Amino acid sequence: MTSWTKGKALRPTTKKVFSVAACALALVATNALAHGDEHKTGHKPASTQVVKEQKPWGIAGDATAGVRTIRVSMNDQMRFIPDRLSIKEGETVRLVVKNDGQLMHEFVIGTKKELDEHAALMKKFPNMEHDEPYMVHVAPGGTGEIVWTFNRAGDFDFGCLIAGHYEAGMVGKIKVNSGATAARQSQ
Repeated sequence: MTSWTKGKALRPTTKKVFSVAACALALVATNALAHGDEHKTGHKPASTQVVKEQKPWGIAGDATAGVRTIRVSMNDQMRFIPDRLSIKEGETVRLVVKNDGQLMHEFVIGTKKELDEHAALMKKFPNMEHDEPYMVHVAPGGTGEIVWTFNRAGDFDFGCLIAGHYEAGMVGKIKVNSGATAARQSQ
C-alpha cells in the first residue's frame, strides 16, 4: 500500500475508480505513442488497420500493383507543388507527399466546406490528433503517403490544416473526371 492509504482499507468503489483510471491511462498512453510515431515519419504504423469509410471524395485504397503514383511537395512558403491534380473517376492513386520545409506540414483531402471546418477546429485545438486515411502529417524533410480511390467524380480540395498554413494559402485542387469525361479528353 502507498503511504497515503497505509493502514486504511480502500472501499470497493474506490478500487473500481482506480482500476478504470489505470486502464484509461494505459489506453491513452498507447494511442499517444502510436500517433507520435506517425508525426515523426509521415507513415502510419504497419499494424494500423485502415478504416474504409466512403467520403464524398472517395475511399481509402489498397496499395496494389498498377496504382499510379503522384508526387507532391510542400514548402514553408505555404505552397503545394503541384497544387492541381487531375484524376480519373475510379482511379486509385498513391500520393507521395514530401515536406521540403523546416516546419511540420500536412496533406488533407476533402471538400472545401469540410477543410474550412477542420481548419477552424485546428486553430482552436492546434494539438488535435487525427489519423484518417485521407490525411498525412509530414515532419520537416520527411515523406508521407496516402493511397486513395477517387470513386466519385467532382471537384475536391486538399490543404495543410495546421493553424495558419491553410489561411496562408496552403491549398490545392483535385479534379476527378467522370468515366465519360475522361474518355472524351483522351480522344
